[in-house]
Amino acid sequence: MAAVESHQILIGTPITSHSFNRDRTELAISPNSNEVNIMQKQGSSWNVIHTLADHDKLVTCVDWAPNTNRIVTCAQDRNAYVWTWAPETQSWTPTLVLLRINRAATHVRWSPKEDKFAVASGARLISVCYFEQENDWWVSKHLKKPIRSTVLSVDWHPENILLAAGSSDMKARVFSGFIKGIDAKASSEVWGQKLPFGTVCGEFPAGGWVHSVAFSPSGNAIAYCAHDSTVTIATGPTQPIYVIQTNTLPFVSLFWASEFAIVVAGHDCAPYMVLNNGSQWQLTPKIDNGKKKEVSGNSAFNKFKQMDTRAQQNTDVELNSTHQNTITCVRPFVGTPDRVTHFSSTGVDGQLVIWDLLSAGIANLRL
Repeated sequence: MAAVESHQILIGTPITSHSFNRDRTELAISPNSNEVNIMQKQGSSWNVIHTLADHDKLVTCVDWAPNTNRIVTCAQDRNAYVWTWAPETQSWTPTLVLLRINRAATHVRWSPKEDKFAVASGARLISVCYFEQENDWWVSKHLKKPIRSTVLSVDWHPENILLAAGSSDMKARVFSGFIKGIDAKASSEVWGQKLPFGTVCGEFPAGGWVHSVAFSPSGNAIAYCAHDSTVTIATGPTQPIYVIQTNTLPFVSLFWASEFAIVVAGHDCAPYMVLNNGSQWQLTPKIDNGKKKEVSGNSAFNKFKQMDTRAQQNTDVELNSTHQNTITCVRPFVGTPDRVTHFSSTGVDGQLVIWDLLSAGIANLRL
């Protein structure tokens, strides 16, 4: 695979969120509307094979469970659906989830064991949803205190119990999402020993809205990016946090590629990495060798021609990057949780890009 593999999925339409199936042959995207498109790779292009259209308003997030092959979607209509593939009808069947929220749902993630999922919302709470066998439906329990504003992102601990959340009250928090009858006792005590549902295991400050948060592969640390262009690493409720100040535009999405590497992306239109060199965390140069198209002909003549016909001095708005607008989502593509070698990104420019970390030429990269 080349270092960068780019696909123009949509023209003039942003991709709000994306998620792949287990073997990476199908892709679910939210095309900034109330629908979710299921796409299949046919040759070198991605084509729509199914459309999930039960939501009434804009779909904010989609997540595809690799083992159970279920898709969960959430939207501004305050609902979430779990979609199950029906072989007999060759279609996706939706099941409505009782979120019990009065504001938009903003983000959703399956737990590692795929028996629960968490939905963030503008109602200042997180709905932890699980399947109730007795009534044959998905129900939810709420994580409320001490959240004081919209929750923008969530991520699960590898052991399926703890939940990290970033919100617009400029805080990142770690909660217990323990569900009796589903979860076993946690083996790691980094975030606490007794973890009943709703326990706040850690609360960490930020200098702006926390756009994205993620647990490390071991679960012993979290990383989060905020609207003040910082990336912060917290290694436990009592340990000091490590803040990386950057001179870039704010990042909006991140994930851990290994215990020593974090991939971040956002308004700078290019992905970066935050690496641990043994003594400290540092931001690397961007993972992108995009080049502008060469201008053919007499550039001076073209400049004066544009000024004469369009009253414009410069119409070259192409960025020196693969993505031509904000990157909205980055996710692992190839590898294991503790060694991701390829990752995918989608953005406001409607592109899907697959990046090869091993061919990116990053110094001191440890995966």
